[in-house]
Amino acid sequence: MADIYQASRQWQRISRDWVTAEAAVDLTDFKSGRPNHKISLWDPGSNGVRYLKTMVHNLATRLEPADWDRLRNTRNRHVGRPHAVRWEGEDICLDYLQAVLELGFLAPRTALDGAAVLEIGAGYGRTCHTLLSNHDIASYCIVDLPTTMRFSKRYLAEVLDDAHYAKIRFVTVDEVETALDGERFDLALNIDSFAEMLPRTARGYLDLIDRCCTAFYTKNPVGKYLDPSLDGRPEGEDELLRAALETGLMRQVLDVHDSRAVRAAVPGFLTAYRPGPAWSPAADAWAVPWSFYWQVLYRKNGTADPTPAGAS
Repeated sequence: MADIYQASRQWQRISRDWVTAEAAVDLTDFKSGRPNHKISLWDPGSNGVRYLKTMVHNLATRLEPADWDRLRNTRNRHVGRPHAVRWEGEDICLDYLQAVLELGFLAPRTALDGAAVLEIGAGYGRTCHTLLSNHDIASYCIVDLPTTMRFSKRYLAEVLDDAHYAKIRFVTVDEVETALDGERFDLALNIDSFAEMLPRTARGYLDLIDRCCTAFYTKNPVGKYLDPSLDGRPEGEDELLRAALETGLMRQVLDVHDSRAVRAAVPGFLTAYRPGPAWSPAADAWAVPWSFYWQVLYRKNGTADPTPAGAS
């Protein structure tokens, strides 16, 4: 009968190779080490997709009905085969989950139907896709690097119908000064790219927004981090790390998983991303799900309040 309580073959190997007597001698780092990855926690280094899908699944349970409506309106999200989960019959990935949350922040606070939109740094185009799928946007101008624009042009042409795609204008960074001279936009967007630009480049775009826009939404990190447990840098990437620390308007290093440290950095964030003296924050909030990202909507003083009718 004693055999009935013996370890399985799986746990015989775990006990032999990882959960050993030697490993139990020093408990200093055991909760973030290999023994605990077998006892109670999946190894984040080799289970990243598992954790990603778990996070998306949990976030999906918290979406409001309006968020789901926006998601369903945004068709062809499967293009590119994202890491998605299915909640109540609907596929959702982290990119579009963030997109509907961002739109949920914006829609009650600024009129999007009929708006001329400028997005600086559109990535592959998920924000553009979501806005055009949910609102009668008059025009949508994307400013980006030529390399990234190859992706957004192809992606948006595939996921949007011809009528929506025709509303998009693509402007490379080399064309900005001439192509946008004299242009006017109701809303400018920058999501997670000013933080990766040289400070003078980000400030140059803020000057552009000051000249040609009446509202500005941004979502970016409030600082940098140097956490050895997060870096996971292969050998030879120290130069890339140094380059990352030189970019953005918020370059102070902080503990990005300390809520008080993040909140203390917010006033500096709101000042740094203000396009000019004539602008004021209309609303700001933590940007779910990242612990150290913040979002803010600025309005230019003296312009008409673009809040949609009926919005609180």
